[in-house]
Amino acid sequence: MSNLTNPSPSAATLVIVAHPDLEKSRINKRLTTELEQRGNVTVHRLYETYPDEKIDVAREQALLTAHGRIVLQFPLYWYSSPALLKKWMDLVFEQGWAHGKGGDKLKGKELLIAISSGGTGSMYQAGGFHNYSYSELLRPFQQTANLTGMIYRPPFVVSGIREVSDEQLEKYAADYAVYAEGQPVLSRA
Repeated sequence: MSNLTNPSPSAATLVIVAHPDLEKSRINKRLTTELEQRGNVTVHRLYETYPDEKIDVAREQALLTAHGRIVLQFPLYWYSSPALLKKWMDLVFEQGWAHGKGGDKLKGKELLIAISSGGTGSMYQAGGFHNYSYSELLRPFQQTANLTGMIYRPPFVVSGIREVSDEQLEKYAADYAVYAEGQPVLSRA
């Protein structure tokens, strides 16, 4: 459930949760629940809000304008985001609003990426099973930040999701809330 009604000025963070089946996702569901329980960020469940994929661009732009930190949370699908998040970005980050002449509405805002993946971290490196690091695979998001004048922050990654214990998941959820709030996560070990 999204908590979008009247985001308070203190809710500086907007988290766009883009998981096609969040209720069946152990990792993303727990991360989202942690944010909602804390209540100091605006959580926006994209697939729940737009099951028909008819995105209200003006509404989404107003949400982005009202927040200084934007977190895109999603499972890494085929080395990218789920389709609805890509469509959302294509429509919402339009020329003249997010980039190009007069397109400065996102300038100076922070962009954070929070992903989960089935593969372990060692699989995402040169010579690993997937050949590329998470950082390399997320370059399109980093370049989007560059183009729109946003400040790109290092990603929050939960890898090897099938092996994450309940205790580890609780630690990840707490660290994720700190990350989303814009505070440095000191250790994830």
